[in-house]
Amino acid sequence: MKIIVCVKQVPDTSGKVAVKADGTMDRASMATIINPDDLNATEAALSMKDDILRQNPEASVKVIVVTMGPAQASSMLHELLAMGADEAVLVSGREFGGSDTFATSQILAAAIRRIGMEPDTVIFCGRQAIDGDTAQVGPQIAEKLDIPQVSYVQEIRREENTLTVKRMLEDGYERIIVDLPCLLTCIRELNTPRYMTVRGILVHDQKPYTIFDYEALKDDSLIETDTIGLKGSPTNVFRSFSAPVKGAGQMLKGSPAQAVTQLFDILETKHMI
Repeated sequence: MKIIVCVKQVPDTSGKVAVKADGTMDRASMATIINPDDLNATEAALSMKDDILRQNPEASVKVIVVTMGPAQASSMLHELLAMGADEAVLVSGREFGGSDTFATSQILAAAIRRIGMEPDTVIFCGRQAIDGDTAQVGPQIAEKLDIPQVSYVQEIRREENTLTVKRMLEDGYERIIVDLPCLLTCIRELNTPRYMTVRGILVHDQKPYTIFDYEALKDDSLIETDTIGLKGSPTNVFRSFSAPVKGAGQMLKGSPAQAVTQLFDILETKHMI
């Protein structure tokens, strides 16, 4: 069984956002982290592998992490290998630079087809990346691979050929039974990601690590010059900026009645009432 996790190295948005002249992020000059939701997706994959091996220690199960990005993304992949992933794939090439969600999903879907899917493959993605917040790439990958998808997953129960998942909504949740292969996007409430282990750190560089460049993927029908990179990206970023820092809040002490009196005094002082 192959369990594939799509991950992304993102700028640390707590710092300053650097933008190139063409409107794309200057990622090389910014501190980077693993996208938080993708850590939950990785933990879901590793937990599923652990569960399968508990039931059948002889089962063949691999967790493969894949990302698209510059060479520096290798540090993130090695960290995920140290967490317990079995293989890592870096999709990197100048031709892929500047891709929006549409183009990125094209490239990642082609990479997943190159890795190879099995009838019981599960693909995990984080809900969304903190640099774009679109939540589009995971569902778009599923559409291009023509497999079922469930987004905003908070709970997973595995059967033989299906998964029963709890999908969170704004005002409730859904229970969905989905056939394999499928793609799930994970939210933070699904689990608590594990840490790297000492053994994982010692052996991570002995695990398979592959780089897919443009030459490796160009024969896939999804990879065309007008569907990848800046040329294949219909989305244009008007402006990128760091979110303004919010001021510290003020706690009101005392009973509810006293808090209400304090609140009215504050609003009157600020001439808001």
